[in-house]
Amino acid sequence: MGVNYATDLTPEEFSELDTLVGEWTYLPDIAEAMDVQVTKVHRLMDAGALLEVRRPEDRVRVVPGEFLEDGHPLDSLKGTIAVLRDAAFTDAQAIRWLFTEDESLPGRPIDALRRGQKTEVRRRAQALGW
Repeated sequence: MGVNYATDLTPEEFSELDTLVGEWTYLPDIAEAMDVQVTKVHRLMDAGALLEVRRPEDRVRVVPGEFLEDGHPLDSLKGTIAVLRDAAFTDAQAIRWLFTEDESLPGRPIDALRRGQKTEVRRRAQALGW
């Protein structure tokens, strides 16, 4: 069994994350878009292809909408998640980092990943572990 990277967020912590992320997607919606059972989406979470947090008010698991492209997990996300987890980031911390402006990119790491700049993003993520 793998490490549990999930964290329970306070309403204030979730609100801060919500302000950064903006759009959240629900696991059943991801499963429907991929035309798979929701258990397959759970396996994607376990494999580090996607990150999730639970909304504090109802404990529902949500995924940032920008992690998906054409209904599937962004290809460059899995390796980036692995680097962030190696730097001991929880899922919430990794989401916060991915959605926070980085002047050296420029922009947010998630936007750089969506533009195909995974090497640049991972280089910055690796530096976090030092």
